[in-house]
Order: sequence, then C-alpha cells, then structure tokens
Amino acid sequence: MTVPKVLFICLGNICRSPTAEAVFKARAAAAGLSAHIESAGTSGWHVNEAPDPRAIDAGEARGYSFAGQASRKVTRADFGSFDYILAMDHDNLSALSDICPDAHKFKLALFLDYAPQLSIREVPDPYYGGLDGFDIVLDLIEAASDGLIKAIEARQF
Repeated sequence: MTVPKVLFICLGNICRSPTAEAVFKARAAAAGLSAHIESAGTSGWHVNEAPDPRAIDAGEARGYSFAGQASRKVTRADFGSFDYILAMDHDNLSALSDICPDAHKFKLALFLDYAPQLSIREVPDPYYGGLDGFDIVLDLIEAASDGLIKAIEARQF
C-alpha cells in the first residue's frame, strides 16, 4: 500500500502551511492514516525559519506540534514527489500552476476544496492581523483536514 504524500503551500511557509502540516499530521494519525506530510512556500523570504510564534502558540493551545518545522521554498521536484499539493489561496495556487509541469497540474488544488461546507475557498493570511486570525485559520484547516482524510481514504492509497 502506497503512503500518500501531501504538501501544503502558502506564501512564506511560516503561518498557514505549517499550521496545516501540524494539524493534518495530528488528525491523520488520529484517523489511523499513514501519510508523508510537509509544507512549503511560494516565496523564499523565510527559508529555514521556524513557523511564526503566533501560529505555534495558537496551534499548541489546541494540542498540535510544530516540532522540527522550518520554512522552505517549493521546488520543481516537489511536483513529482507529492500526490496532493494544496494551496491556501488563489494567489499561491496560481504561482504553483505557473511553475508546475503540465503532467502534475492535476495534483494542484485549494486546500479548502476539501471543506465544501464552508462558505469561503481561501485560508486568509493571519500574518498582519490580530491573534484571532490564527484561531480562524485553525478552524478552517481542521475542517479541510477532515475532508482531505476522507478523500484519501476513499482513494485507498
């Protein structure tokens, strides 16, 4: 049985995508789903930096671990390596689409496509906002994580 590989993408890989990585790791493990999970950014502004302390604080308050995470920029090799490449918003999805080889474009999607019950399609960037933005991000990511787990299980990797 093949282990699915999931890559979460935002701009700087310090707020939304590392939160998605932490949440999805915990929820996949709780669901008994074995998966390879990483995150990256479309920019290289924060390469090798730890996630934003506000994201860590909000996530850890809900029991999620960010241990071992460091920002990295998405690479062309990622498109061949991962089964799911999930952007947090349309801008990052467009940036991914611009550099993704045609043979792998079917792997690209918005992460919130896995939470159709929500009224929004993008995970908002909490970087310049208040602390409540990080809790909103967590709520959205938790909902999409549950939907993604169901989708992966339905594919029976």
